Amino acid sequence: MLDRLQAQSPDALLALIKMFAADEREDKIDLGVGVYRTDEGATPVFAAIKHAERRLVESQDSKAYLGPEGDMGFVHALMPYIFGENATRGGRIEGMQTPGGTGAVRLAFALARQAGVSRVFLGTPSWPNHAQILADLGLEVVPFAHARSDGQADRDAVLAVIDDAREGDALLLHGCCHNPTGIDYTAEGWEEIARRLADSPMLPVIDVAYQGLGEGIEEDAAGLRSVIDAVPEALVAYSCDKNFGLYRDRVGAFYVLAKTPSEMSTILSNANALARATWSMPPDHGGAAVREILRDPELTDLWLDELADMRSRLRAVRERLAAADNEVGGLDLAPLGTQNGLFGMLKLDGDQIRRLREEHAVYMAGSGRINIAGLTKGNIAGFTAALAAVADNS
Repeated sequence: MLDRLQAQSPDALLALIKMFAADEREDKIDLGVGVYRTDEGATPVFAAIKHAERRLVESQDSKAYLGPEGDMGFVHALMPYIFGENATRGGRIEGMQTPGGTGAVRLAFALARQAGVSRVFLGTPSWPNHAQILADLGLEVVPFAHARSDGQADRDAVLAVIDDAREGDALLLHGCCHNPTGIDYTAEGWEEIARRLADSPMLPVIDVAYQGLGEGIEEDAAGLRSVIDAVPEALVAYSCDKNFGLYRDRVGAFYVLAKTPSEMSTILSNANALARATWSMPPDHGGAAVREILRDPELTDLWLDELADMRSRLRAVRERLAAADNEVGGLDLAPLGTQNGLFGMLKLDGDQIRRLREEHAVYMAGSGRINIAGLTKGNIAGFTAALAAVADNS
């Protein structure tokens, strides 16, 4: 039977990783892989995580299963950072652990489908795996424009989608640090989105994968909280992979906002059944490390300081790119200075991206998405010079 399978196209980012690894040029620049890097090009383990892991080694007395809901101490410790002081909204918010933010997104839409969602409105461009997950679940994807040509979020487009929604529709929103554009809704935009959703049959699903890498922990959660405070129901997918540096440990959480606390048990019974059938039990180690950090004020402060350093570095790179706007021909780099997070989009065509790779050893996604953290004090001048070369000779 296996000979009936059709070959699938290789993942473009994985192919890019292989090409970069095979390139022997010493000045090569990797802007494709979405991980944070220091100004020296390293992706280190957080010091706070190292401290927490040492404690786990000494104190952990079992590797037994936790159950499909995972480490609830971890799940609850995160909630004040995501939802604010009134984290449970009177018992209307509860969650469970998932394998990374990807697992949380998958679980959110599997549960939404089970509840009757058939169409998902997705602002484009978006993280490519969003569409893949939705397609695999058999959900109809309805795209709309996320960003305008001036580098700002297209608020009118999302409001139009909300106003035209019908029963069985869901809306996928990036909570902050939009991937791949780096373009977030303004505070006023989020408030208007929340007001419209309050009167809409549409189910909001909010993916929060980069909290703390934009403007700050509280600032990056403000849009999410506006929606949560306005609507009767919502689903939230959360990732600790970036803001705790736990990429390979796959640390995520899934949260539900229910109409009433009395409905929570039924909702979570469905989520647990879906999780049991998908991954059975989530991995423990990374979530346990996060729990250790968030329960210890000193480790929490250390983590927040490390996160602030990451955020400051990303902002400095963005400012440097924006300042180089007049050095790169017709490419508009100025909007990068006001955008957030790890990613940004360059208006390059396929031939320019190919030339950057072949002639200048600059590797980026075919969409023009770049990982801002891949730029350092040692390579940013070479990068802008390469951009100028392909822009002037295109």
